[in-house]
Amino acid sequence: MEQKTNVTAESGKQEIVITRIFDLPVALLFRAYEDPELFEQWMGTKVLKFENRKHGAYAFETSHNGNVVFRANGTIHEFIPNQKITRTFEMEDTPFPVQLEYLDFEKLTDDTSRLTMHIVFKSVAHRNQLMQMPFAQGINMAHNRLQEIIDLIK
Repeated sequence: MEQKTNVTAESGKQEIVITRIFDLPVALLFRAYEDPELFEQWMGTKVLKFENRKHGAYAFETSHNGNVVFRANGTIHEFIPNQKITRTFEMEDTPFPVQLEYLDFEKLTDDTSRLTMHIVFKSVAHRNQLMQMPFAQGINMAHNRLQEIIDLIK
């Protein structure tokens, strides 16, 4: 599978930068991050809370065979439609501390847009631990599903 989502983790830094160009207008790309039903589809998860506003909160979980296998939550610090979301991200019941995420949505043309995610970790060690997991493949697969699902509704 082609890796269309680029994940960059510079040595010695406690951050990663994720970029992806989508064949979607920026409004549709942003909608995939603000509409709970769309988010559930492309992320393959269940939304428990989705308060897309400044000081709002979100929570979602993924189940397998009736058991919750992953749960995450966070607080939204900045929410500017079609432009940016700044939020915390906490993976519950894991050794990972809370991350800070900056999501920037950029219109390239009427039909293409770029998502840039800048994620800051508490330490280089925590960042490296995440990068040892199949994180890059997982985010690429999720972004591929996002593109496919939005293609069906546009």
